[in-house]
Parts: sequence; structure tokens; C-alpha cells
Amino acid sequence: MVQNAKVENMNYGGGSSSFSEQEPSTDSPGLCAFILTIISYLLIVATFPFSLCMCIKVVQEYERAVIFRLGRLLKGGAKGPGIFFIVPCIDSYRKVDLRTVSFDVPPQEILTRDSVTVAVDGVIYFSVKNTVNAVTQIQNFSHSTRLLAATTLRNVLGTRNLAEILSERESISATMQSSLDDATDPWGVKVERVEIKDVRLPVQLQRAMAAEAEAAREARAKVIAAEGEQRASRALKEAAEVINESPAALQLRYMQTLNAISAEKNSTIIFPLPIDLLSHYMKNANSNGKNGKNGKSKKDLLSDDE
Repeated sequence: MVQNAKVENMNYGGGSSSFSEQEPSTDSPGLCAFILTIISYLLIVATFPFSLCMCIKVVQEYERAVIFRLGRLLKGGAKGPGIFFIVPCIDSYRKVDLRTVSFDVPPQEILTRDSVTVAVDGVIYFSVKNTVNAVTQIQNFSHSTRLLAATTLRNVLGTRNLAEILSERESISATMQSSLDDATDPWGVKVERVEIKDVRLPVQLQRAMAAEAEAAREARAKVIAAEGEQRASRALKEAAEVINESPAALQLRYMQTLNAISAEKNSTIIFPLPIDLLSHYMKNANSNGKNGKNGKSKKDLLSDDE
């Protein structure tokens, strides 16, 4: 007996999928299947009520059961939550958990667009939204989602620079979530959240980045210090102009300096001496030095003449 399967076209690459929920086969199950079904019901009646232990099943609130009768999907879709009925010998069922599942993506060695090797890991949150497709369209949706997440992580980060990976984690997570959600939609899986956990850089690159950051900080510190000195020099120039306009201001400044020094309880004594008092002596010293040089030169000329 040949079973015809109804398969619709799927588009895995673009993000839009025309895949619908798997429907039960509408063709006749055949005479053999009909006979086996009748025999199973007769066995249930003959062994009643002991057969109830084999016929009645229970699924939790967060679970659904997909039932197959002689390999065919039963009409009505998934069963649950609560009690449902199966026919022993000809029915088989599979439970699917609808709760959100999280798993860690193993660290992936990725070569960025600017040729830097980094190790990146992440965490994925997903849940089953279509129980029938999760059972009938893929063998193991959980394992397949894990493999697809690792591949998508490498593909997405391979198109980014190192600076973008370090600063644009939210946009990268959104891009990965959209790509994973589109790829897993035919499987009945919904990717709810994607997060980049850690980006590990090579040790040499870490040292180079640290040295670069330190040099940048030192350069900014020098610029700030130079700007401070420039402002201080302007302030001192303005203060000197104000003091130059009033000679009494200079004496007041002397007194303020002496007051500040005397408050420190030290043995240093400072006596301000105006430069004007020493200008006369400095002029005399300069004139004596010039006369001495002229006298020596005359003596040298006389000795040369002799």
C-alpha cells in the first residue's frame, strides 16, 4: 500500500515560508488497516476494564501529544492537555514539551571582516508553537535548532568588523533571531530570544588594544594640561596688568604671601625687598666692570707698542 504525502513548497533561504501545518492523509487506509482496527477494539472490549490502563493517557498542561494510527497522523491535531484515548497495538503517540527551552551555543572561532580571529558564544531561547510540524517535519527539532544556531552565529559575525561585534551586540542579536526564526518556522519552532554572551579576544590583541587606549588617555591628559596652562597664563597676565596699574596692589600681594607662609609654622623667614632699591647698585657694578675691561685693553695696547 502506497501512501501519498502532501508536501508544499518551502522557502528556507529568504525568510518567508509557505509551509502549512501537516494534514492527515485523506486516502483510504485499506482493508488490512480496517481489520486490525476492528480486532483492536474487540480486544479492548474483551479485556475491559483492564484495558483502560493501556488506553487512557494523560499529558500535562505544558505538553501536547501527537497520535499516529498505523503510521498515519490522526485528524484533530495534537491532543491535550489532560486525558486522551488511544487504541493499543495500532496507535502510537509522541509527547512534545511547549515550554521555552534555553541552550548555550558553544564558543565559535570566527574570522571577522577585518581579519581578526575571535571566540564568541551565545544563548538561544526557543519554544514549540506547532506541535504537529515539530514531530512530522523534522526528526529532532531541538538538535537541529542547536546546529543551526551555531552556523548562524558564524555566518552573521563573519560579516561584521571587530568594533561592530563589540559595540553592536543588540543589532547582531536581532539579526540572528530573525534569521533563526525564519529558518525554524517550517519546523514549528519559534526562536524567542538570542543573546551574545562573551567575545574573547587573543591575548596579543588585548595587549595592543590596552596600549592603544593608554596612549589615547595620555594624549588627552596632555591636551587638557596644556589647555589649563594656557588659561592660567592668561589669568596671570590679566592679574599682572591689574597689579601694574596700582603699586599698592603689589604690596598687598606681598602681605598676603607672608600671611600664607606664616600660617604653616615653619622657620623660614621671607623679607620682600623691592627691586628698585637694588637697581642703583646693579648699575654701579655694571659700570665698574666696563671700566675694568677698558683699562685692561689699554694696557695690552701699550705692551704691544713697546
